[in-house]
Amino acid sequence: MGETFSFGTKEKVSPTKNNKEKLMDSTFQSHTERPWDGWLLVIVCFLIGLGVVMIYSASGITATWNFSDAMFFLKRQIVYVLIGFGLLIFGLKFDYRWYKRLVYPIFITTLILLALVLVIGTDVNGSRRWIRLASFNIQPAEIAKITMVFVLAYSMAKKQDKIKTFMIGVVPHLLFVGLVIGLLMLQPDFGSSVLITTLMGAMIFFAGTRLIYIIIGLALCVVGGGFAIAMADYRMARFMAFLDPWANQDTSAYQLVESLISIGSGGLPGRGLGEGLGKLGFVPELHTDFIGTAVAEELGFAGVAMILVLYLAFASRGFLIAMRARDYFGRYVAFGITFIITLQGAVNLCVISGLLPTKGLTLPFISFGGSSLLMCMFATGVLLNISKCSDDTYAVKKAQASAEKEREAWDKKRERILREHQEDRI
Repeated sequence: MGETFSFGTKEKVSPTKNNKEKLMDSTFQSHTERPWDGWLLVIVCFLIGLGVVMIYSASGITATWNFSDAMFFLKRQIVYVLIGFGLLIFGLKFDYRWYKRLVYPIFITTLILLALVLVIGTDVNGSRRWIRLASFNIQPAEIAKITMVFVLAYSMAKKQDKIKTFMIGVVPHLLFVGLVIGLLMLQPDFGSSVLITTLMGAMIFFAGTRLIYIIIGLALCVVGGGFAIAMADYRMARFMAFLDPWANQDTSAYQLVESLISIGSGGLPGRGLGEGLGKLGFVPELHTDFIGTAVAEELGFAGVAMILVLYLAFASRGFLIAMRARDYFGRYVAFGITFIITLQGAVNLCVISGLLPTKGLTLPFISFGGSSLLMCMFATGVLLNISKCSDDTYAVKKAQASAEKEREAWDKKRERILREHQEDRI
């Protein structure tokens, strides 16, 4: 059975306590399941709903040109959403603590998929990132992001007492991440590699490692990232396009420039739902990686602000679940899931607005694509499961207040009895 936390601290509750101490702990800590976080589910449903609407608006013309069916991408996204809700329910019902027993099988399976995509994967624009399965594509990189959350959380929870040491608290996690990144870079998938590396840094920092390790790691990542960009012509072209998009608007910066034009044309109120011009072939991949551009053009600043608020709300609920988790594993899983989804959303929005170099990363819950949506919805189910197994803060505070009132009542009664006894003696 996993360790538990006393309320308000990270201090473990000793299993050798006597019955009186255990009874006191049960007064101040709720060990019954509480309702799962309904607000988190509402936020995710809003994001998914917005995505379905915008995918139809952004892809209707492209779908008509290529498939003679304006609803082609909409139909597929609805299928993904239905399957996703099945995975969400599974994640909600399946006790998250069981994943500790499944970490290594899941990790090995993910490595096999990442290796398999290099052999039988579909080549798109010079990258092998998808495995064709019937009429659907599976992107192992999306599976790897959630897998690494479980692997890192399990490893950090086991090494919690020595998380501040370099050889035990850092090196094993570098090895896990290094295996995954090595396979991702062979596809190549630089964007997912950066996300997973950042995830590892954030999780070990959250677990309590020394800040100096994070600073050194960040410096090494900057050097390594610069080397990776310099060694690949297409990455260097994207980086130069990021630095000066208007000088490369007819070549490597075409997609970014058209995105900026579409965003600017939307202004504050937007052109109106379905009235965007980017979908006429001006902005490539509008319904996938650049779905945020369609939102900004058609719904204006209000639409973008709504997305930002929803992601911030998602982050706040997720991090709250992490802080309320009863054990280290649940705490780190909740933090990792929340961080990787929020980070990817932030990176995507920065890319479409020219704040970061162009990368092939989806906007979680909103962009068209099965692998990303399914894994995000499954991860949300896991978050909900952790939330219903977490400490009920309201119940704890209520129990504390009740115990305090009872203690004060007994103190007053004791003083009254002592006073009466002294009066009788006199």
